[in-house]
Amino acid sequence: MFTLDGIEPWGRSFDEYRFMFALSDMDLGLRILGCADGPASFNAVAARRGANVVSCDPLYRFSAGEIENRIAATYDKIMEQTRTNANQFVWNSISSVIELGELRMAAMRDFLSDYVAGKAQGRYLEAQLPELPFPESSFALAICSHFLFLYSEQLGEKFHLAAVREMCRVASECRIFPLLALNGMRSELVEPVLNAVRDSGFEASLEEVPYEFQRGGNQMIRIRRPNVQVGWRDLVE
Repeated sequence: MFTLDGIEPWGRSFDEYRFMFALSDMDLGLRILGCADGPASFNAVAARRGANVVSCDPLYRFSAGEIENRIAATYDKIMEQTRTNANQFVWNSISSVIELGELRMAAMRDFLSDYVAGKAQGRYLEAQLPELPFPESSFALAICSHFLFLYSEQLGEKFHLAAVREMCRVASECRIFPLLALNGMRSELVEPVLNAVRDSGFEASLEEVPYEFQRGGNQMIRIRRPNVQVGWRDLVE
């Protein structure tokens, strides 16, 4: 079983984000908030393409050098866990553990090369769920990759409900991927989250996406406000 003691810095690429969240060209024209983005290269590449993306993560309290050191300390641990649990993954677009390591490090190096400038421009903000420093409806779309549901055991149901409520406060639409916990099984918190947002009048759906690396991890949750009468204040706490 894939296990981690805590939440580790591990970054994915722009292309992976596009597939994980089924982001269209129109989506990429929206103002986007990335929650718990860590050292992903999504923001760096999006900025070069003229997109409007803000990433928030408590990791951004650290300097580029400190983050690089944390990545180095994490790398071997995650690579070994992946080798040990290789049957939990689909080795199609990524063919081996070696290729995975190369892709992840390329994405994280891209992030590190952009980090200082991006932080100065306000694209990387030290902040974390479930309390974000943004006014209501600051973003058209909020996305969360490999944080909610993945760390179900570590964070718990109360945290997940509060975090989703906060994403719904700051954005008109939210997408969360994947729905699997670290053990490779669908998180037991998916249904409580879906029930909470639906009971509050939001539209919530499970949607397949054109991405699957964790075996069975090819769905995201999509949450939308159906009309102006329903807002984040209506979301059950």
